[in-house]
Amino acid sequence: AAPVQVQLVVPIAVVFAPGSLPGDLPRPLPFRDVQEMEISVNVRTSVTSRYEMLYRSTTGQEEAALAAVTAREADAALHPLQDTTLGSLTMYVVPETSSLLPQGTNVYVGKHRSALVRAGGSLAALQARLREVTQVMSFTASSIAAALSDRVPDGQLSPDARRYLKSSLGYEITFSLLNPDPKSHTVDWDIEGAVNRYVKPVLDKLSLVANFSVDSQILYYAVLGVTPRYDKESSSFLLSAHSLPHVINPVEARLGSSAASLYPVLNFLLYVPERSHSPLYIQDKDGAPVSTNAFHSPRWGGIMVYNVEAPPSPQASLPLHVDVDMARVMEVFLAQLRLLFGLSREEVPPEFLLESPGNEGLADWELDHLLWAHTVENIATVSTTLTSLAQLLDKIGNIVIKDDVASEVYRAVASVQSAVTELSLGHLHAAFQASKEAVTSSERAFFDPSLLHLLYFPDDQKFAIYIPLFLPMAVPILLSLAKIVRETRQRKKEPTKMD
Repeated sequence: AAPVQVQLVVPIAVVFAPGSLPGDLPRPLPFRDVQEMEISVNVRTSVTSRYEMLYRSTTGQEEAALAAVTAREADAALHPLQDTTLGSLTMYVVPETSSLLPQGTNVYVGKHRSALVRAGGSLAALQARLREVTQVMSFTASSIAAALSDRVPDGQLSPDARRYLKSSLGYEITFSLLNPDPKSHTVDWDIEGAVNRYVKPVLDKLSLVANFSVDSQILYYAVLGVTPRYDKESSSFLLSAHSLPHVINPVEARLGSSAASLYPVLNFLLYVPERSHSPLYIQDKDGAPVSTNAFHSPRWGGIMVYNVEAPPSPQASLPLHVDVDMARVMEVFLAQLRLLFGLSREEVPPEFLLESPGNEGLADWELDHLLWAHTVENIATVSTTLTSLAQLLDKIGNIVIKDDVASEVYRAVASVQSAVTELSLGHLHAAFQASKEAVTSSERAFFDPSLLHLLYFPDDQKFAIYIPLFLPMAVPILLSLAKIVRETRQRKKEPTKMD
């Protein structure tokens, strides 16, 4: 893979509230400090993270905002006073005795780009705590390794890294309702209302990352590829974890959306089991029931099983009318969507309290988290694409590169350089936009139609095509040439005979 050298710079303001200053500060406030960390990927790829910290005291307005009763209120009051640039962070250090943070909580991460951090006595203790918070809110070594998963040696990747979707300029989301038994169930789902209410706010926020399109469909008589096992004790049907991978293929054949799509497709399936297999429950690896009755498949999407309550009397007329509780369903699908984008909140120390993002679906800093990872991934992708293109053009000797292909290559190189520069200046938004432009240009160059036909037209193929055309014409020419040669030889011999 092509060499990639990136420096990720995170501008951080560390703001001390009255009574929170550590005793061992090296010099009076305000002052700047820089901390660097090397993220090891492989020999040809080096990623350095550089935290540029400005230590200062609170302003009057910030002090008033920190006088709120709860951390959530303080977070809301501090938001208008902050630097809201993408990729920048503000850490408010509060005294150890502060009642803003609940007992046992040392760090409160808000909805925006700031956190409240309890002072830890010494500066070293505080810096260690700040480093942890910064990594949660910007990027960790593992999130960068996941973004560069193609370059990381296999054994060093966390199992989650392969789960996340690859960076793309767009994604298509398809919600499908599977009703395998329409004779027994008439299922109604207000998918349009649910998308507007639950999905749209999330996608509006993610619109900075990529373009999204959403569609929905209802499929009748579409069954899962696995027959569930009947469990006498609970008189229900069970799908065990090891049979789940076999569920997707037969269903996918019916979905039919990914074939015509330019972008990765995320499938979210709501499955209403047929009456003969109801109720149907999903079991995890240990045989315990899964509380959401759903499972997700990395880089593909998720499936949720929606059981219909049995009719009170066996004489009830079929088909039963089912109204899907969309709030319950969308809660599961949005959690799966976050998982697919690598926004799950698992690896957080216990003394951290993360504010739930509410109906926006993700906090501002989580958006930054995605942008950091996608920017790095885009830069690596472009350098790989351009290197492959260069190697390819080297192999094909007689290639003609049109001006528009050349200009796309130049544009891609310029955009990648610009993205790397912007990252090293701590301008995340500009870096991400430049990396997206670089991807677009490099792919346009690589897949340009004028190059494509040459790739499939190597020299041996030229011989195979032209020999049959020229051979019939060449036979009479060669014969007459041989005749001419014979006649000249005889002419030379004849004068000697006459003597």
